Amino acid sequence: MNRIELPRAFGEARIQYLDGDYKVLSQGSYVRCAVTGLQIPIDELKYWNVEFQEAYVDASASLERHRQRQR
Repeated sequence: MNRIELPRAFGEARIQYLDGDYKVLSQGSYVRCAVTGLQIPIDELKYWNVEFQEAYVDASASLERHRQRQR
């Protein structure tokens, strides 16, 4: 069975963010951006912070969170 044939899980996933990878703790089809609250489909997840265990919808959101933490 390949990725296309796998049944899709619905709802929000729980993820453990690792360096350059992540581990799915609880199946779901998306995670939420820590800055915008937008849903990020799991297969489009590219930006996260390992230390704070947060996902970001794009590089701008990641930079915004970094700036917030610098204040």
